Amino acid sequence: QVQLVESGGGLVQAGGSLRLSCAASGSIFSINRMGWYRQVPGKQRELVATITSGLSTNYADSVKGRFTISRDNAKNTVYLQMNNLKPEDTAVYYCNAILRRTSSRVEYQYWGQGTQVTVSA
Repeated sequence: QVQLVESGGGLVQAGGSLRLSCAASGSIFSINRMGWYRQVPGKQRELVATITSGLSTNYADSVKGRFTISRDNAKNTVYLQMNNLKPEDTAVYYCNAILRRTSSRVEYQYWGQGTQVTVSA
């Protein structure tokens, strides 16, 4: 089985910074894409940022220039550095990974349990 364990959420004032981490462990052959999504009550989960094994990145327009996604392939870990946080960034942030568990081409998608980020005005 595979687990994604997130850390780094919390409460911060507007303009502050937080760094989220997500470590994948278990039966992993390779990880294609890792990313972060967020969700607020009553709304759909939305993409924040993704990064491929080749380190290509993609960001939501709302976080471009403020958030930076990175990964350590050797540690199967993805990070999200969040700067200049705004109250509208308040959400539960979920880690996501698309990976292979064996040398087969079959890919699986996994989610972390979520970590709360709260930005006060």
